[in-house]
Amino acid sequence: MAAIAAAVTMGVGMLTACSGGDYCGELKTYADAAKDLDIKDSGAVGKMLDQAKSVSKAAPDDLKDDWKVVIDYAEKAVDAKGDTGKLTELAKNDGDKIKPAMDAITKQAKDTCKVDLEG
Repeated sequence: MAAIAAAVTMGVGMLTACSGGDYCGELKTYADAAKDLDIKDSGAVGKMLDQAKSVSKAAPDDLKDDWKVVIDYAEKAVDAKGDTGKLTELAKNDGDKIKPAMDAITKQAKDTCKVDLEG
């Protein structure tokens, strides 16, 4: 379960010359919202999902696909409604997709926006 929470919690990249909006500012808000996220709390995951959608709109073009992966994963986590079996299956089925996306977002977040998404 910790791996699922970490995968959903990690999640953002940055570049100040983005496709729209203040990506680094949006990213900081997202990081704060995702802190200590309980993946079994579908309401909290839903709020984090809303923030992720907002951040993705301002994301640089090179992270758009990564954000789509994160959003798709979070939507499936919300749909699981806290069911541990479904969340475990989600991690098993989508873990190979979410990790590289989160790695790219997390690296750019730290390097460009000075926002730490890990943890």
